[in-house]
Amino acid sequence: MTWLLAAALLCLSLGNLAHAAEAMTGTAEPGNNPSLTLERSDGSVLMSAHFGFDLPPVVEDALYKGIPIYFVAQADLLRERWYWTNKTIASVQRKLRLSYHPLTRRWRLTMGDGDMTEATQGLTLGQSFDRLDDAMAAVRRVSRWKIANEQDIDPSGKYLVVFSFELDTSQLPRPLQIGTLGQSDWVIDVRISQALDPERTK
Repeated sequence: MTWLLAAALLCLSLGNLAHAAEAMTGTAEPGNNPSLTLERSDGSVLMSAHFGFDLPPVVEDALYKGIPIYFVAQADLLRERWYWTNKTIASVQRKLRLSYHPLTRRWRLTMGDGDMTEATQGLTLGQSFDRLDDAMAAVRRVSRWKIANEQDIDPSGKYLVVFSFELDTSQLPRPLQIGTLGQSDWVIDVRISQALDPERTK
């Protein structure tokens, strides 16, 4: 009976490991429960994502002092190759700028595909929020972002979408940039990957 009990415990352990491996598909940082979904629509590949991360206290403090904080989101469509490294088929990038206005006590989030400067307001989309939590909820969400054209995809190939999101310290004021070098408190690094399902036969 002892060996039967040992065999049962082994099977249970293997089942738990398999479940854990399956749960790790499409994840980033542990405990954040991120999700990434892909869809094909009107000749485009669209990506939606929802992810979580804690805003470091030093970053939040900088925001309340009126210093804008920048984020960079990037999505890469890769063709998997068994004989070589994966080939990048498409790569898109989106930049976000979060700022706090002490006089109005409101938060402003702008996003666009180019450099986030005051001179590019016409090329960006902006939203205002009364609470930081509401602004961060918008930061942590991507909705139906076009990342590639279907015409660039070979139906016989296998593809992987890799999404990354990080803090862009290069946009901070120069003195603050120097102060953040090597500081883990200024690191936000979210990464999620998801296989692109083959096109359904019509």
